[in-house]
Parts: sequence; C-alpha cells; structure tokens
Amino acid sequence: MTLNSLMRTVSVGALLAASLFVSTPGAHAQAAGGNGGWFVPKAAHPDAPPPRPVQRRVPEAAPEEEEEAAPSDQQQAPPVLPLPPIPAPPSIAKGAPPPAAIIGVINVQAVMQISSAWQEIQQVLGARRDRLAQAVQREEAAWRGEQQKLQAQARTLTSDQIQLRERHLQERRAKDQHDFGGQARIIQEAAQVAMHQIERELEEPNGIIAAVAAAHNMNLILHAEQVVLHVGGQDITEEVGAQLNKTLPHVFIPDDGVDPEQLARSGKMPTTADEQRQAQGPQAQGAPTQQSSASAPSESVLRQHH
Repeated sequence: MTLNSLMRTVSVGALLAASLFVSTPGAHAQAAGGNGGWFVPKAAHPDAPPPRPVQRRVPEAAPEEEEEAAPSDQQQAPPVLPLPPIPAPPSIAKGAPPPAAIIGVINVQAVMQISSAWQEIQQVLGARRDRLAQAVQREEAAWRGEQQKLQAQARTLTSDQIQLRERHLQERRAKDQHDFGGQARIIQEAAQVAMHQIERELEEPNGIIAAVAAAHNMNLILHAEQVVLHVGGQDITEEVGAQLNKTLPHVFIPDDGVDPEQLARSGKMPTTADEQRQAQGPQAQGAPTQQSSASAPSESVLRQHH
C-alpha cells in the first residue's frame, strides 16, 4: 500500500459513524425498527456534504437487440398443473356467541410521553449517546491529523517508513470501528433492557392495560391510530399513563459501560431466555433457548408504535 492509496481510502469519520449504526443480534428492530433500536448514536458530522453520486452511462440497446428481447418481456400463460382433490370440511356444531364488544382505545405514544420511566430512559441513554458521538468526532479529528501529518512528511520518509505508518493508521481505524461499534451496541441493548420493563408492565395479561380495561368492563382495546371516531369515555390513554407512573416510576438501566449481555450471563437476574422458556410452557424446560421465526413471539405494541 502506498501513501496515495491510503489517501484514497474512505475517511475514518464515515466508517466510525457507520459503525454506530451496526445492528446487533439482540436488537429488534427493533429494532428494528426500528427504530429496533431507539438510541442509535448520531453520525459524527451531520453537516458534512454528501458524497458525490457516481454517474454511470447505461448503453443503449441496438434496435435489433430490442426486437429480439421483446418476446421475452411478454407475460407467459400460467402452466396447467394437477389439481388433487381435497376433503370437504366437517360441519361444526354451533357454540355460544362471543360477548358483545365493549371497546376502548389507547394512544401508546401519548402514554410514553406521560411516563416518567420513559423520560428517564431518554435522558440517561441520550446523554450516553451524545458522549459517544463526541468521542467519535475527537477520534476522527485525531486520525485525520495523523493522516495529514504523514502526507506532509512523505518526502522525508523512506518507503518502508511510509508503509509502516500506513499500516498503523489502518490498524487504528479497525480498532476504532470495533471499539465504537461495541459501545454503540451496549447503549442500544441497555435501551432494550429498560424499555422491556415498560412493555411488560403494560402488556402482560395482568398488566396495566388489562387492569384499566377490566375496571371499565372493556374487552377489546384498539390503537387510537386505527380508529376513525370514538367518544371520550373510550380513551384510556391518560388513565394508563397515570397508573404506569404509580406502578413503575423508574426503570433499571445498566450502568454506563456495563455490557447487558455480560450482565445476563452473570446470573444476577432473570433473562429474556427465561422469559421465552416460560412463554413456551413446560415442554421448553431444558430445551435450547433459540427460537425459530415461526415460534418467535409477536413484536411488542410499544415497539410497533415507536
């Protein structure tokens, strides 16, 4: 590798910023979604200009080639396949009708805005995210400084000296990617640990949503976003938020720098693997904790709306 090739490599700022967005096996998407991870650290330089798009010239097909390709673009008729007979379903005796629906609605996002525990998560982990973003910016500036220094001293160095310092810069960049990526994962998983406590408090069969619904004899709760019209007495959002603050005013958040995966392996508290085994029933005791996509539990309604 020469000095010129090093200068053509992608800047460490882009790589370090990208490392903060690497998804981890423990993240849903969330996080997924998701925002599956709600506390993804910011990019190192949001004001940096975007990379110039690469323009590629697409060769035009010759008229002869277009004429030859035209028949292949036409939709072909579906094939005629065997149609084996299937048994007729048996008649089913009539049963008792379900109870009449007494409907309530809830706005999950509004509940989170009311929740003091959610605000605590935002404050604590938001500060950690900001500190990590600042550390990435400092390391990016230091790496660029070393790169510029090497460029300025190149004429006074031998080829072996240049290659040695180039290798050190590459090793430093790889270490930064590993270290900052690990710190971003820890913040993301700490957010999952904290958020899951709110999810369980709200969504378990004996949780707050079920308790508030039962207090009003409601047997069907819908998301407010799915409802076009409802009356005020059907909205349980504020009551759920108030009960959540009484029951769970604070959540456990792993200390700064503590790896949630290491904490789970320490045996100091139950883990998500224990929760999965309990959900699967007695037959899952002693079985491997990995779940297939078919048997995985459905995503939390809180994650679906954040």
